[in-house]
Amino acid sequence: MFRNNYDNDAITFSPQGRIFQIEYASEAVKQGSVTVGLCSKSHVVLVALKRNAEDLSSYQKKIINVDTHLGVSLAGLASDARVLTNFMKRQALASKMTYGRPIPVERIVEQIGDRAQTNTQNYSNRPYGVGLLVAGVDDTGPHLFEFQPSGMTQEMVACAIGARSQMARTYLERNLDAFTDCSREELMTHGLRALKESLNQDKELTVENASVGVVG
Repeated sequence: MFRNNYDNDAITFSPQGRIFQIEYASEAVKQGSVTVGLCSKSHVVLVALKRNAEDLSSYQKKIINVDTHLGVSLAGLASDARVLTNFMKRQALASKMTYGRPIPVERIVEQIGDRAQTNTQNYSNRPYGVGLLVAGVDDTGPHLFEFQPSGMTQEMVACAIGARSQMARTYLERNLDAFTDCSREELMTHGLRALKESLNQDKELTVENASVGVVG
């Protein structure tokens, strides 16, 4: 079997202009259980499907609180998400201690994006194998950001990442115009309906396998 000579590290481009390790990390995100985020004028809602490795184990935590105004949901490697969220918690605490105010959502998203992008410039590092939906509220209002392993970040009105997330994205695109004026309860309902669209036919959405987080 011939190995791909361009996937031994995260800093070498292939002749087609691709960095294969970033694509492999993105594939890890696609293998993770689906998570959905929605943003209105007043709230941001994160909804995630939890998995357990086996019947004897507990469900994996999918939504992580970073600060009183900020939280994330993950798809991909939970251990990589833990490293990134611990970094976010330190930055949020540093902002309060230095400036006496919560860190703006866009700034902390840019910081984790820069941290992830740095991994694509060092031979000894690898990309983070996790995608994040970052939800927060600051002085400029509610925000929802998507973070990708390449370090790219973008603000979203609604987003879904993870396995079978295309089904959820289709639901979100179909109801996009309704999200802006939704109340908290209506936004949560849309999120759960989008999550349900991504389930296999033999699965049901229950209290045990679903997580909901609200900011705002």
